[in-house]
Formats: sequence, structure tokens, C-alpha cells
Amino acid sequence: MARSTTQSVSQPPPTPYIGDIAPAAALPLGEVELSGTHLGPHEYGLPSVSVDGNAAAVAMSRPDRLVFRVPERATTGAVEVRSPAGASNTVPLRIARQLTDGLHPVTNPVVSRSGMIYATISGPRGKQTPVSVVRISPDGRGTPFVTGILNATGLAFNADGDLFVTSRAEGNVYRIDAAGESTVYAEGMGVATGCAFDSEGNLFVGDRSGTIFKINPQRQIFVHTTLEPSVSAYHMAADRHGRLYVTAPSLSSNEAIWLIEPNGDTRAWFRGLGRPQGLALAREGDVYLAACLHGKRGIVRVTPQGEASLVLAGSNLVGLAFSPLGTTLLATHDAVYDVDLGVDGLELA
Repeated sequence: MARSTTQSVSQPPPTPYIGDIAPAAALPLGEVELSGTHLGPHEYGLPSVSVDGNAAAVAMSRPDRLVFRVPERATTGAVEVRSPAGASNTVPLRIARQLTDGLHPVTNPVVSRSGMIYATISGPRGKQTPVSVVRISPDGRGTPFVTGILNATGLAFNADGDLFVTSRAEGNVYRIDAAGESTVYAEGMGVATGCAFDSEGNLFVGDRSGTIFKINPQRQIFVHTTLEPSVSAYHMAADRHGRLYVTAPSLSSNEAIWLIEPNGDTRAWFRGLGRPQGLALAREGDVYLAACLHGKRGIVRVTPQGEASLVLAGSNLVGLAFSPLGTTLLATHDAVYDVDLGVDGLELA
């Protein structure tokens, strides 16, 4: 009687599949996480990842999760995972475009109504830099705009389109005319860092040693409220109701966004951030800021309901601004980028 035999047939390994990407935007070298199936190591090593055809470094690989670092030269495009089984489906990733470098922003950049961007070259405390404020066109051409301000720090436009700059070394606030010439607007602001106008024309200036000053349109100065001192700077933005949102980085890993009412009453509006810095308000009421959330650094969105999520991955961010041209401007400690996050900024006027 013939003996029956069975021959095992090896099954091909499963193809990687990407179910989600978080966040869906990043700076170059930012860390992005994929979730899905069959994303873990195989017999030959780690799977490979490409972004717009550029090879990315894999930082962590498990069957259902993969973390990769965005290639330095990558641009917005498709993310793909490959293993010996083949290539995964692709998912889109928006990557911020560097407009200019050689800067030293300390907080948010600002944008004029025409889309021109302004950022500082602040420099070490007490050291004068050749240029204080740089003007950058939407296509990335930077030109010197303001000189002679020692440690230029905070930037803000008033309703008339005039630019104001704080000096953290001098404690002064300067008004800048269309030619880039500066005149002293207010003095005695301590270590003057972030600043913002409300819809009534009041200018708020943060002395990082513990005071938020209010300067009314008649240039009278009031102590608006006091906060714990910051190790770096106060950052602030005002809404249509005259409320001020403020961050004050310290050494804590559970820091707050502070909400200051028009009468000066102050409370923690949201807590749970690491090193929160520059912030901006979106039209729909969300707060966007440079911070660390659950150990991940980048741009964080916090909704009015207190739900926080990382919307852009990246390190060394100090601030952001929404451009009337529809993009989001990002400032790191030495450069300015733009990216389309699909967010409209709040306009006070």
C-alpha cells in the first residue's frame, strides 16, 4: 500500500499595513508614529521606511507600531513601509519647509496683513546683535529690518499694523515704523519678554520675573496680574473677549496654560504640558502652542473642552503664528518654517 505524504508549503510573510499616522505633520528630523499591522522586525532586521522617496531612520518597530525620524531633506509626500513581504500602503505626511535660518527667535514670529513674516535675532543676554529683527517674505527671502534693540524678544502688531518689539535686557517696548526705525513706547517693563494686543488696543507685556503689565492706548501702565517667574519667557495671546492666554516655562513637567480675565483674575486653563512656549489662537477657539505632550515634542492643539493632541512633531520649537495666506509659521531657536496645517488664525479686528 502506498504511503501518503504531505508536504508543508511555507506561507509568504504578511505585507506591512499602515492604519494611521500621528501626527500627520512634522519638522525635518521630527519623530512620527505609524500604527497598523506587520510593522515589526523581520528575520533580516527592521523594516525600512521612506518619506517622499527618502530613507527614514526607524527609531522603534513593533508589530502594531513603528516610530521613524523624518529625513532632514524630505518634503511633503507619501510614507511607505517595506519588508521582505513587499511594500505597504502609503499615507501622506506634511513636512514643514524652512524659509530662512541664522536667526534667534525667543518666542512667536509675527505676520503682517500682507503675509510678511518678522522674527528676531535676539542673542545672548546683554550682547548686541548686528540685526534685531528680520523681515522674511513668504518665499523665504530674509532682509534686515530693525537694528539697535538689545536682546529683541517679543513681537506684536497693533490694529493699525504697527510693529512693537520688547527688549528683555532693557525692559523697554519699542514701536517700529514702516522704515524699520524704532522709538521707545514704554519703559520699566523688567525682563520684558512676550507681548500681545487685545481688541481694545491694550498692549500686554510679560516681565518674566513675575508680572504681566497692561499698557492702555494712552500709554498708562498697570500691573495686570502676577504669575510665578519663568525660567525663559512669558508667551501670550489675546482672544476677542479680552482674555489673555499665557505660558510661563519652568522646570516642571506638568505646566499650565494660564487664562487671565480682563479684570486680572487668573486661573490654570489647561495643565499637563512640558516646557510650553509660544502660542497662537485659532478661529474655532483652539489654542496651538510649542510644547511637550506625553513626552512628545512639537506643536500641541488644546481644544476649549481641554482635549490635547500633538499636531506636528519637531524639536527646538519656540513659537508659531498663523499667516493670512493660510499657512502656519513655526519658529525654532534658529530658523523659521512654514507648513499647511489647515488652520485659520483668530483675527481680533
